[in-house]
Amino acid sequence: MNDELRDLFAGEPVEHVHRNGVDFDLLGTAHVSKASAEAVERLLDSEQYDAVAIELCKPRYLALKDQNQWRQLNLFTLLREGKAGMMMASLALSAYQRRIAEQFGIEPGAEMKAAIASAERHGLPVQLIDRDIGITLRRARSRLSWWQRWIMVNGLIYSLFSREEISEDDVEKLKEGDLLTQTFAEFSEASPELFDALIAERDQFMAARLIQENPAPAKTARRRVLAVLGAGHLAGTSRALADEQLPAETVSRLNDVPPVTRLLKAVPWIILAAVLTGFAIGFSRSPELGWSLIATWVLINGGLSALGALCARAHPLTVLTALVAAPLTSLNPTIGAGMVTGAVEAWLRKPRVGDFESLRDDVTKLSGWFRNRVSHVFVVFFLSNVGSAVGTWVAGFRMVQQLL
Repeated sequence: MNDELRDLFAGEPVEHVHRNGVDFDLLGTAHVSKASAEAVERLLDSEQYDAVAIELCKPRYLALKDQNQWRQLNLFTLLREGKAGMMMASLALSAYQRRIAEQFGIEPGAEMKAAIASAERHGLPVQLIDRDIGITLRRARSRLSWWQRWIMVNGLIYSLFSREEISEDDVEKLKEGDLLTQTFAEFSEASPELFDALIAERDQFMAARLIQENPAPAKTARRRVLAVLGAGHLAGTSRALADEQLPAETVSRLNDVPPVTRLLKAVPWIILAAVLTGFAIGFSRSPELGWSLIATWVLINGGLSALGALCARAHPLTVLTALVAAPLTSLNPTIGAGMVTGAVEAWLRKPRVGDFESLRDDVTKLSGWFRNRVSHVFVVFFLSNVGSAVGTWVAGFRMVQQLL
């Protein structure tokens, strides 16, 4: 690296990897740091790079480029395809990051925006090297136990309530290598499954994508690429970049989503069989007992789902829908109560254009989740689903008691 570039990094965390005639400068950033965005602009304005690679997948890149992308969100499709929970988690995570960024008057992902704008200004290709966020979340979820998933959900809920402020010095400390190494080491010990899916796998994936996007140039040529990464990926990606031998195979392997285990697939059918068996036993003993078991199932399951919808401040007709639908959807492995209540709420209180436009800002506050008609559908979906899930087990235990 020449002296000019070395001066331009100005103390920012960086790793340099030379591979097959390509010089990779990996810049570690904090996604809510002004200094990170300024460093990216400074480096690309030096006109010493042939390309810029950024820690984004195509969906996040398009969302960053088009702030009005939410207008095209089809709530009914999300609910029908079972993607509402994933979208809600994504909104909660982005809202938490956005709140931190607002403390310092900077947009989340400002360094990525700076990289895109500077690349376009200088005519440089922009390489999207991160794995699709949906695949990352699904791979992470597939490795977690039910208890670990519940902890994650609680963490997301806490992020909605939390109003803790951090100093700008704390944000800049996110880019100190020693602190990051220690932080992720503790994270790995607490949840190695999460660390592997959210951090380690993406390090390998981004290294493989860098190699794919930047093949070895002619012997007489020299190529330099700036890769803008979150600082937590800096050390792992640089190691993987130096060691990676089969990038195409690595990308294919890490893009694969593990299928749901047979046991998890069987659980809804086991519940269905158990409940129907309970009804059959009850009616075989007496019609009164059989109808009492059905009443228990309907009132507890439907009642708790309706309570969840009520807590979500759903429309009265949506609450009534939860009461009627939950006992039936709990016996149907292909559909959940939240899918029905969410669709009904979206139909009764149709989101307006303004709701889509203000969605990103509204979800930074808990009250905004209820006020915005788009995010409110997700709240209704989530709480009615939770009520139905709890109701399934409570009703089941109560039915066993009646049979015994």
